[in-house]
Amino acid sequence: MTLIFAHRGAAGTHPENTMVAFIEAANVGADGIELDVQLTKDGEVVVIHDETVDRTTDGSGWVKDMTYRELRALNAAATWRGRYGHCPIPHLEEVLAWLAPTPLAVNIELKNSLIAYEKLEQKTIALVRRYGLEKRTILSSFNHNSMRLCRELAPDMETALLSIDPLHDPWTYVRVMKADGLHPHYRTVTAKWAAEARQRGVAVRPFTVNKRNAMKTMFSYGVDAIFTDYPQQAKQWKEETP
Repeated sequence: MTLIFAHRGAAGTHPENTMVAFIEAANVGADGIELDVQLTKDGEVVVIHDETVDRTTDGSGWVKDMTYRELRALNAAATWRGRYGHCPIPHLEEVLAWLAPTPLAVNIELKNSLIAYEKLEQKTIALVRRYGLEKRTILSSFNHNSMRLCRELAPDMETALLSIDPLHDPWTYVRVMKADGLHPHYRTVTAKWAAEARQRGVAVRPFTVNKRNAMKTMFSYGVDAIFTDYPQQAKQWKEETP
């Protein structure tokens, strides 16, 4: 059964990577949420996708150059013209504390390809452990070295390798990296590839699947999960897919 992960929360209808987006994902019946983490200037783990705050908030500058207090003052719903009021950038701990009593899974993407945040892996894993969410957490990144480190630090947590382009001999690569899954761009996924992954015990969760035909195709391939900005719509289309 293909699970539905709300990409950055219900990012198609709510401000991405905010508590209102995550709560909406839970309300519409998503199986899990996906979020992105980075470190502030003072070493706090915050939930935001871009390395700068310019696109999603009313502020400007690099996440790494701002303190947690400075980031919290920004409005992560600024582009929604007041529809959601003031939504602060969440701390990862805030999200995990909310998520713990729910049945939701969580995919935490470490945004450390451009900036090598020191101790991001260790701090993220520590917070997951604090809330006993090891078995409901997937750690992923485009930085595959980071995922190999996470495997060494937390062998009890699932790791997945993000990729936009097709990987050469992905099965050998996954084995060498000791990863549990692949998170490819959905356009690179074929029925044969998905079937081979299933035979080899490699979880496949394509991103970011927002259109009806693409979703139905992924459902028909039997991928383990999809990441989508529209979890409510995805759930409806999933129910319509034979």
